[in-house]
Amino acid sequence: MPKSNLHGLAAAGVSVWSDQISKQMLDNGELARRVEEDAVTGVTSNPTIFATAIGDSDDYTAALHELRSGGVATAEVAKSLMANDIVSACDVLMPVHRSTVGRDGFVSVEVSPTLAADTEATVAEARDWVKQINRANLLVKVPATAEGTPAIRRLIGEGISVNVTLIFSLNRYLDVMESYMAGLEDLQEVGGDLSTVTSVASFFVSRFDSEVDRRLDEIGSADALDLRGKTAVANARAAYGLFLETFSTPRFEDLTGHGARPQKPLWASTSTKNPAYSDLLYVEALVAQDTVNTMPLATMDAYQDHGDTHPTRFDAVDIVRANDQLEQLETVGVDYDDVVETLEREGVEKFTASWHELLERVESA
Repeated sequence: MPKSNLHGLAAAGVSVWSDQISKQMLDNGELARRVEEDAVTGVTSNPTIFATAIGDSDDYTAALHELRSGGVATAEVAKSLMANDIVSACDVLMPVHRSTVGRDGFVSVEVSPTLAADTEATVAEARDWVKQINRANLLVKVPATAEGTPAIRRLIGEGISVNVTLIFSLNRYLDVMESYMAGLEDLQEVGGDLSTVTSVASFFVSRFDSEVDRRLDEIGSADALDLRGKTAVANARAAYGLFLETFSTPRFEDLTGHGARPQKPLWASTSTKNPAYSDLLYVEALVAQDTVNTMPLATMDAYQDHGDTHPTRFDAVDIVRANDQLEQLETVGVDYDDVVETLEREGVEKFTASWHELLERVESA
């Protein structure tokens, strides 16, 4: 029997990661407790999370004032505060990383979203984060923009583990997996150890429903309205189908023989935005082997309270149905390509706004 509901989810092959981190969670032992009691095996962060953590508490005040009194620039103050939390979180998760032989136990830190259109600057800042954090279980988050995908290949080729973020499009996901495998091949060519490199591909889920549902409501036909609340799950399940295909090819099997690991799909943005939908929609509908679900604490607590202790994995039939539902979007008049382009653009804009908000909070503290 599972120790808890979330342990049941983990037993079904899902790595449970916290989509929240703060100095308070680290200092009061909450993260360590969740690792022990809630089956948490990883942590993700982004500018929004840190803007909230730093702006809504006094926990960072002493360190912030010390850095500012030393004449440290605002952006570097913010990065230093973030680095302290990331290092501490990495240390909490290090036993998980060791016990899984490097397959789990990761903490993610994000390259500044202001660099999303600059490949060279993204690579440079990722290298800086790796040097500053200096932990084997760090993942550097790189956005899946057109400029981000070549950065992914470069970083993997240098042996830097990457969390590819802001994925909405199935075609872009194919580019991401190609960048990962090409990076592994580059690393192999220079004699690198493929077993030390890890990557996850973060598919954003609930935002897809929010955008598509709005368009379906505007169309208003019976067929359109019937698709509400279904297409985000369909998009993610279709992505998982691509994952299964890509990482069972002879090309990747050859890399596996040299220690490579598949790039796990990660379901991000899994809190339910529409109150008409189940609060666990984007958790229970996306149970699959070798996946990650990164949840806000409220979603995690909801699963502990009433989530399925023995969740059912979706299967090949569900993947076929998911692709059919995405085709139905086009039939009823929703342009899939325009949806994913809109979501990627808005995603970068939102994270950039959060980064500027973080700097403003640091400046005014």
